[in-house]
Amino acid sequence: MAYNSIEEIINKCNDNKISFYEAIMQDTCIATGKKEEENLERMRNMWQVMCEASQEYDSELKSRSKMVGGTGKLMDIYMKSGNSYCGEFILTVIAEALKMGESNACMKRIVAAPTAGSCGVMPSVYIAVKKKHGFSDEEIVKSMFVAAGVGEVIAARAYIAGATGGCQAEIGTAAAMTAAGMVALKNGTPEQIGHAVAMTLKGMLGLVCDPVAGLVEVPCVKRNVIGAANAVVCAEMALAGIESVIPVDQVIDAMREVGDNMPTMYKETACGGCANTPKACEIASMLEM
Repeated sequence: MAYNSIEEIINKCNDNKISFYEAIMQDTCIATGKKEEENLERMRNMWQVMCEASQEYDSELKSRSKMVGGTGKLMDIYMKSGNSYCGEFILTVIAEALKMGESNACMKRIVAAPTAGSCGVMPSVYIAVKKKHGFSDEEIVKSMFVAAGVGEVIAARAYIAGATGGCQAEIGTAAAMTAAGMVALKNGTPEQIGHAVAMTLKGMLGLVCDPVAGLVEVPCVKRNVIGAANAVVCAEMALAGIESVIPVDQVIDAMREVGDNMPTMYKETACGGCANTPKACEIASMLEM
């Protein structure tokens, strides 16, 4: 990717009077050697897989460890009860994030966005957004390029893997990408996209990666829900004109700093945090038998 910062993308948008999507697509065409339509078709396929993963969710499936499965259905039932604090939109986000995370744990087909462990964040929000606001598949696919462009900058400047930067890098990046895409869907400015990314990442700085028994299940699946909700909230703030005091690229650099200084026990080693609780150790011992 030619861009080394979000600021660089924003400047190109303003200097050339183009959208964030157009700036990313121009770079994508150069990087892939393919025309815009070919790149769009590849992203359409990814969006289709996300939709299929939701449609083919099986609430009866349990992961091999038995720690994960069925919570997506429980959320659907609760949503239909009419007894919730939240409205249908955010409840759909929660249910879809759970379903996608469970599908990953149950070895079903998902899209790493940007990782398998964070696969529930982006599709859960997009599925809910399409259901509530009626955006076309093409609008969603184009906004996914905005998300992808943000993810590439974060990957270059910091991390996207829990093993290198903690869950702030994994769920945090997924949430930041999703927030960027949401702002783009509403025709937010390039600056608003940057503020959404900054606010989203700031809310997840320091989040550790502590999978119980070394499996991407607990607390990973439910963290997808938190990441998705964070993306929605920060996109709304950015669209309202609220700005991040700390510039977006400086926030990304801060995430790298935190990741560099985070003890190894909190970076997907299953040696600390939730993975080191008595219950988690009991589960790990049982799975080893």
